[in-house]
Amino acid sequence: MSEQLAQLVRKNVRELIPYQSARRLGGNGDVWLNANEYPTAIPFSLTQQTLNRYPECQPVEVITRYAQYAGLTPEQVLVSRGADEAIELLIRAYCEPGQDTVLYCPPTYGMYSVSAETYGVGTRTQRLTTQWQLDLPAIEQQLDSVKIVYLCSPNNPTGNLLNAEDIRRILTLTRGKALVVVDEAYIEFCPEASVVSWMNEFPHLVVLRTLSKAFALAGLRCGFTLAQPEVIQTLLKVIAPYPLSTPVADIASQALSEQGLRLMRERVAELNTIRDTFIPRFNALACVEHAFPSQTNYFLIRCYDSPTVFKNLWEQGIILRDQNKNPLLGGCLRISIGTEKEMECLYQALAQFGPKGERQ
Repeated sequence: MSEQLAQLVRKNVRELIPYQSARRLGGNGDVWLNANEYPTAIPFSLTQQTLNRYPECQPVEVITRYAQYAGLTPEQVLVSRGADEAIELLIRAYCEPGQDTVLYCPPTYGMYSVSAETYGVGTRTQRLTTQWQLDLPAIEQQLDSVKIVYLCSPNNPTGNLLNAEDIRRILTLTRGKALVVVDEAYIEFCPEASVVSWMNEFPHLVVLRTLSKAFALAGLRCGFTLAQPEVIQTLLKVIAPYPLSTPVADIASQALSEQGLRLMRERVAELNTIRDTFIPRFNALACVEHAFPSQTNYFLIRCYDSPTVFKNLWEQGIILRDQNKNPLLGGCLRISIGTEKEMECLYQALAQFGPKGERQ
């Protein structure tokens, strides 16, 4: 019977390798530094009690506040169940299965490929350079039949910004041919690098945002698509009737209030300070070959014998994200910025390892 049911599944889904989120990978730990979350819970109180009614498809207050925050008009904003839903909406609305392709540049966020493969849309990849930047000549050779280019800046998992002029070049090459989607999930940690202001110059530019990171609301599942009104109207044709529940819209609106934005910026400053304090300290550890600079709430370390280090930390209840399977990231572990206490705990644990991964 199970074999019969399996044959009913679309072939590309049967063969699909699902995205391995931090929660799917599991672990039993006391120090969770693997999902790029804010390390402590932020209290909110629900103010909307009309749960007997369906919510608005696009809650006006949420849209209006985010538009004001982003420097756009409400007509240029769409809210969805996290930026992950927006990635899929763009593929569903703009890509013909079996005909169009999307292009992305690993090592980067894994959901671009998973979403495309789920809907039968082809994928093309062009690895980043060894400096984790766009390989423009190689990308230019791959743009035929590409309908969407996904760029992540700051990039996950490398933590660096893509060169602005390289993004501009991609936008120029794809004008009238494809959408360029810049994923700015971590832009609050370096807001001066946002490309949102380029939308008038490049109407095919789409920017993705989220409340999961700097806003400390990963559990809320609330993301935003910023684009020209024509793109937003197209996505509204394929989005679910009620993408945001009433409690989600309620809390999102509070997070985007004047006070909510002030608190978010305070959290960003706090995490950036912790990050910039600990990266040099990690660089000096015997087991760390290099701790990389970052513009986000996480950073990479390249370890000697990283599998042993990762396993030992896991067994101690310190959960990091192993990046060894990603191209260009051999020996790398990704560390989310936790509290000072959590980061100190990790530092002391890593200090126990020598250059060969052995415990000292």
